[in-house]
Amino acid sequence: MKLTKLLTATAVSALLCVAAIPAWAQDGAPAMTLFTNVHVFDGVNEARIENANVLVEGNLIKTVSTEAIDVGEASVIDGGGRTLMPGLIEGHAHLMLMGPSLPIMESETTWEDFAIHGTKMSEMYLMQGFTTVRDAGGANAGLQRAIDGGMILGPRLYPSGAFLGSRGGHADFANFTAPVGQSTNFSRLNMAQEVDNIADVQKYGRNNFRMGASQLKFMQSGGVVSAFDPWQLLAGSQAEIEAAVQVANEYGSYVMAHSYRKEAILNALNAGVRSIEHGFMFDCEISALMAKKDAYITTNLTAFDPNLFEIPAIANVPASLRKAKSASAAFGNYITNMKECPAKRAFQTDCVGDVASCSKQIAYEKFLNADFFDPHTALVTMTSVGGELVALSGDFMNPYPEGKLGVIEEGAYADILLVDGNPLEDFSVMGTSDKWFDGPERPESPEGILVIMKDGVIYKNTLN
Repeated sequence: MKLTKLLTATAVSALLCVAAIPAWAQDGAPAMTLFTNVHVFDGVNEARIENANVLVEGNLIKTVSTEAIDVGEASVIDGGGRTLMPGLIEGHAHLMLMGPSLPIMESETTWEDFAIHGTKMSEMYLMQGFTTVRDAGGANAGLQRAIDGGMILGPRLYPSGAFLGSRGGHADFANFTAPVGQSTNFSRLNMAQEVDNIADVQKYGRNNFRMGASQLKFMQSGGVVSAFDPWQLLAGSQAEIEAAVQVANEYGSYVMAHSYRKEAILNALNAGVRSIEHGFMFDCEISALMAKKDAYITTNLTAFDPNLFEIPAIANVPASLRKAKSASAAFGNYITNMKECPAKRAFQTDCVGDVASCSKQIAYEKFLNADFFDPHTALVTMTSVGGELVALSGDFMNPYPEGKLGVIEEGAYADILLVDGNPLEDFSVMGTSDKWFDGPERPESPEGILVIMKDGVIYKNTLN
């Protein structure tokens, strides 16, 4: 049953002339919106559908045609020859993690702090053009319920629940002197759980699905800015990873694995993991195995930024700086290998921090996707591939099973952007920046994105 989406005015809506138009009319019939005079990027093909019209009925796309569409009572948006495309899909975000460091989040942060930050992050993502976000750890279903119920602004949300990881691994956010097995702030809120055997994996994996997770997140490798783990870590036995896959299979879903090293990636794929996160040591052997296993990868391209070592969280911590330098040396062939042996790659930002900083990082990650590859590859990564990835959550755990995401086609969800220009030629219209944290403050919503529609509801319209 669809909820009538009546949203209260916010500062963002006042600034952007946001109109939350219900997807269902007052008489119970589906509301209709007709986009005319648009060139359609369908999320897949490089050639746009020229001079097209797109009819939205309720929350689904009913018709895509180069012929005039005869319809009765519909709201009409004249695209004026601009590009209509799918809403963007973020494949790896952490909406609840505000930083500025793991120790502070562990020792000084309440559930109210996390909730307020998650609310503002959700709003920011939607207004940056992302109509779907896969949260890669730290969020249960609370944000999703609030968004889908019309209580707060935000994208469709695919939560993973608690990070699952071993003692001393990348999901170990406990204080340095915390005894083994002691409850932590993160564990009490089911944001991260320590799993050191098969039984732990099964218990906390099933609990994640109980808490509304769409998929599971297993922390298989170490990291750079985390406290206890070398990035080269091979955390979790093969049996434990297989146990996570087994639990996900019980729910018709899948596992995403935080994997840096080649050995970790191969182990994960052979265990049945369907989504490799980061995957910095990607090569053609991995690509071939991914194709065989029908697997996906998401990579934060900021890891290959030449200014990586100047980020305060790395530069100011000697251990992290050492790890970053050794990691950078090992990850140098990723871009070349991905071009030579392409895999199904979705978009990843992986920001942990305040909303303003994450907005900057999103703009920079958009820029890098087109700069390292090309605009069409970047757009496919951010739309149709992301839609395929989140759909791996299956018939039971997929919170949005009625239509496809990341494409403009009949029967797909009406998650739509209208862009002022052709992003296949000028990617800057998507709201990019060629600078990271030292860049300018980002606008509440990119000027080049004129209309944002999610689930048939218009949240931004600067045309009419």
